[in-house]
Amino acid sequence: GDIVLPMDESLVIAAVDISGRPYLSCDLKIPTQKVGTFDTELVEEFFWAVVRKCGMTLHFKKISGVNSHHITEAAFKAFGRIMNTATAIDQKHIDEIPSTKGVL
Repeated sequence: GDIVLPMDESLVIAAVDISGRPYLSCDLKIPTQKVGTFDTELVEEFFWAVVRKCGMTLHFKKISGVNSHHITEAAFKAFGRIMNTATAIDQKHIDEIPSTKGVL
């Protein structure tokens, strides 16, 4: 699954491959250390934990944005949307495993 997601002035690209290979590229460049009481360095730590546990390849790229709250919100919203897409059954290929290796 993949998405280009706007959140006010921010724009984030996210893509996932549920591949069994854990990897994270998190190029968000969040400008502040905190959003309220939330430590923004935990965004990347959270997604590293997810990719390790789930065995997925996940990429984030901030295209634009200066508001840390909007950048962070865009990343989490994008993640939810790409996971929904990546785990949905494709009605055109209902009897096929969506993998070049034939397994997930």
